[in-house]
Amino acid sequence: MTDLGISLALLATTVLLCEATRILISRLFSGKDYAIYLVEIVSTYQLCACTHELKVLGEVGRIEPHIALTLTFIITVVHVITFHGAFANPNGAIENVYRKNITGKTAVARIICMFIGGKAAQLLVPHIWSLGLSDHHLTHKRFGFKCFSPINGSLLEAAGVELACTFAVQAAVLHIHKLDERFHAPVIAAVITSLVYSGGHISGAVFNPIMAFSVQFPCSGHTFLEYAFVYWLGPVTGMAMCILLFDKIIPLLSGKSTMGIPVVRKKIQ
Repeated sequence: MTDLGISLALLATTVLLCEATRILISRLFSGKDYAIYLVEIVSTYQLCACTHELKVLGEVGRIEPHIALTLTFIITVVHVITFHGAFANPNGAIENVYRKNITGKTAVARIICMFIGGKAAQLLVPHIWSLGLSDHHLTHKRFGFKCFSPINGSLLEAAGVELACTFAVQAAVLHIHKLDERFHAPVIAAVITSLVYSGGHISGAVFNPIMAFSVQFPCSGHTFLEYAFVYWLGPVTGMAMCILLFDKIIPLLSGKSTMGIPVVRKKIQ
């Protein structure tokens, strides 16, 4: 089996195992308030573990850009479909506190669960790579699983890219209800894939604080605070600016209210 085939098999296995776990959780803890916290951990693990594999496939496996973008689109669709109400992104929790869908206490608990899921992926995925299932896994192991910062511009430029990407995704999420539900996942995936293509060469185009914590923060090249500035402050600011624009400024200028407009919960990047 080729290296690409092995990576695809690992991605599929990760998703299937996580989906089986979510189904088991829903059956064992049906009606329990804490079930969503377990789903949050599993879904965030799925997101980060798959991203770890895609990252090493691109950086070590050197796959063609069009293949990488195709995989990004497909796996994003899969994430959106399978997350079962999990946010897997702190921005989703923060937004839902603002909209009074969840309490601040619940949001904090779910964000903690996200960190647990992201850290679990960060710790467990290298053990899978250690099995040497493919040449790029062996190469990555030979160099101690080291990775390097994807930031190729200044910190301000990188933070600006993360802000702009998050703004675009948030805008898509706010207006996706206008489309037939069957188009939600592919449209969101298309937006994310386009942003990865546009901004990936500057910041990596992560626009998800938890995914950045799991995948990018361990990489050499910048300090924790520098990464936090780019990958935490940038996305949170982008989300806040988008909500301010569409929920406050535009309605104020047009004399219309956004009350009653359904909002799709952001589940991933």
